Amino acid sequence: MIDIEYFAKKGIDYIVDVAPMFLLAIVVLFVGLRVIKGIVKLLNKGFEKKNTDQTLRPFILSLVNIGLKAMLFISIASMLSIETTSFIAVLGAAGLAVGLALQGTLANFAGGVLILLFKPFKVGDLVKAQGHFGEILEIQIFITKMATPNNQVAIIPNGILSNGSLINYSALGKIRVDLTIGISYNADIRKAKEVLLEVMNNEPKALKDPAPFVGVSELGDSSVNLAVRPWATPANYWDVYFNTLENSKVALDNAGISIPFPQTDVHLFQPK
Repeated sequence: MIDIEYFAKKGIDYIVDVAPMFLLAIVVLFVGLRVIKGIVKLLNKGFEKKNTDQTLRPFILSLVNIGLKAMLFISIASMLSIETTSFIAVLGAAGLAVGLALQGTLANFAGGVLILLFKPFKVGDLVKAQGHFGEILEIQIFITKMATPNNQVAIIPNGILSNGSLINYSALGKIRVDLTIGISYNADIRKAKEVLLEVMNNEPKALKDPAPFVGVSELGDSSVNLAVRPWATPANYWDVYFNTLENSKVALDNAGISIPFPQTDVHLFQPK
């Protein structure tokens, strides 16, 4: 028969032996969580005083919070005589399996960290990358959102964004607007240049420094093509682009300078 009294005594002895350590573990857990919460708050205040980037701040706080809590739980497991070595080995094996299954996600995570740390661009910058052109709306850990000129949102994974080439038009604070306007071969080139320079100088959103430029870029099949180059801030790029293009057409018309279009001469021969 089963000796119930024996097992009951063993159970009571075990509880008496473990109870103090169990209670201590509960106290350590409670105090540890409060301390971690305090550390995260202090770290957040330090970020606020130093004006740390808004995108980088929550990521670091979350990383610190998770890391400290993991260390706390491992310490409590050790206090309760749980074999932490095998526990950590199991976690490592599980982490390896998850890592192999989520290679793309981890690559995007690493790319997000690199973008946040090295800052090749920031929110509000005008950027061309991975076949997309537009303004950066949001930088997240896994993806970056970009507003295209036609008001669409392009979502680009951070993995390829951090490893590929990109052009940041806002990095230097000024951007050149590239236009090409053709005039007739019979037109006065110097007069056309004066007209176009006046248009750019009168554009209120175009920058005066660097100065706008007009020059012959190509002798085309049916026109002399002029490179028209005003400068603007990234925020005013499209306003300067469209205003200059429209006002150039009006000014050239008023000056009697025609903008030619391709023409084809067709000759018909009557059979003899």
